[in-house]
Amino acid sequence: MTSAVKRRPGGSSVPPLLRLRLLPWCLLALLAACTRETRVQEGDREGILNEGVGYELVDLDPQLTTGTAAQTIASALFEGLVREDGRDLHPVPGVAQSWDESRDGLHYTFHLRPDAKWSDGAPVTAGDFVQSWRRILTPTLGAENANLLFVLRGAEDFNRGRTGDFSAVGVRADDPRTLSVTLAHPAPYFLSLLCTMAWLPVPVGVIAAHGPLYTPGSPWTRAGVLVGNGPFTLASWRPDEAVVVTKSATYWDRARERLNGIRFYPIDSTDAEERAFRAGQLHLTDALPAGHLDAYRDASPPVLRIDPYLATYFYRLNVRRPFLRDARIRRALALAVDREAIVARILRGGQRPAAAFTPPGLSGYTPDPLLATDYARARALLAAAGHPGGAGLPVFELSLNNSENHQLIAEAVAETWRREMGVRVRILSQENKTLLAARSTGSYDILRSDWVADYPDPTSFLNVWRSDSGNNLTGWADPRYDALLRAADDSSDPATRVRLWRQAEDELLHSAPIVPIYYYTHVFLIRPSVRGWYPNLLDHHPFQEVWLYRQ
Repeated sequence: MTSAVKRRPGGSSVPPLLRLRLLPWCLLALLAACTRETRVQEGDREGILNEGVGYELVDLDPQLTTGTAAQTIASALFEGLVREDGRDLHPVPGVAQSWDESRDGLHYTFHLRPDAKWSDGAPVTAGDFVQSWRRILTPTLGAENANLLFVLRGAEDFNRGRTGDFSAVGVRADDPRTLSVTLAHPAPYFLSLLCTMAWLPVPVGVIAAHGPLYTPGSPWTRAGVLVGNGPFTLASWRPDEAVVVTKSATYWDRARERLNGIRFYPIDSTDAEERAFRAGQLHLTDALPAGHLDAYRDASPPVLRIDPYLATYFYRLNVRRPFLRDARIRRALALAVDREAIVARILRGGQRPAAAFTPPGLSGYTPDPLLATDYARARALLAAAGHPGGAGLPVFELSLNNSENHQLIAEAVAETWRREMGVRVRILSQENKTLLAARSTGSYDILRSDWVADYPDPTSFLNVWRSDSGNNLTGWADPRYDALLRAADDSSDPATRVRLWRQAEDELLHSAPIVPIYYYTHVFLIRPSVRGWYPNLLDHHPFQEVWLYRQ
């Protein structure tokens, strides 16, 4: 696992005199290695999981934060009406112990369990869900994921300010333990959608007591203040160091939990994360540098995992930039990517080249691969836009967050664009917080991005690019694209939905505000002592099912 020291044949590389001087220190180091308990060993003994989550969170408010690390930590601190089974992600009871669905798929009634409590001991009520969903839909909050609730009748109109009457939104507390929900259209994925962060309840009274309720800025997510209803409570949050949670004393399913706590480490360098794993500091990593893959393939005991993952790696193109307003230039960039070489030579972890945005096979839908590599066509489009051989184009900035894998991919793409089209690129590596700020404000040319499905359905990918989506962030909007997706939502015929999805994605790919590169697998390291961490398409792992085996 570490690079070998080159030695002269038949001898040591350390001179004899220096060897004698080093001997006491070597013995001390060996003794320390034998006696000092690693963080993983301590965790196995104490029932505390040490998990790398890849990057630092900006916020712990599940209605304002986004990303996979946020989803992971939110699932420890909060629980929605339903949660997911760790093996196959089918919805299982959470705060709701049961529910009823109408025949037309438009009405749901959730029956809340009487022993569901907040961490301060107060009961979790149907009214808590109503007020929480009102908060995330309130326009002044500016929640990026508010559109995930647009499946509710009247939710989009309320969020867009077309009405200020929240009673028109399809959610009602019939009594403290009965919640009625009415949808705008049938959504076969609705119960899975409820497992996403946007639908989690938040302690509205606590938020209001510490700051504004309907605008960002309440410091309610600090340790000692945050109140949740999940299996764990927040013990500490040291930015850039760790988020530490401990087993909740009020969680309704506490008796079944086997973890006593979790430490989440935001290590944005995959090399640094791998070193932390190797040093016994982490039970599992968020990712693995591609250059270390071969070293771990034959490790004993096996610690390398390559799991399926419903996610797409892509670049956003800022269509507000003068030269990127031209769809021909954007499509040329999207066509001139050697995706096969990236997955086969750089990544080598079972990833697949992406010539469309939505991974194929979801709900019977496979998109047309309209952005398959075609250098000749890319050059022709660039020439038709008035820039043969890249003449007259500026040097584009390609922004990415700090990661060895992202850097390697960016260098490969930039070189291909230079070689095949004469397009020049400057790679700008940034901290994740800086990158998120640039994404939100549109202060970028080309932006490294990924999209992990919120729920296993094509709409989780296609809805990102609606003009009203808080996650679009490219400046691109197409009324025909929006209309096709709305028509698909309104249809109950699976074949019609698939046809409309394909037409919408064709619009997206022809206009090319994005450059799809590959479909993910999740390549990471995990200790043999971690149990209940099952492979699944969304990489969601309910901590109620996870435990540590101590040999």
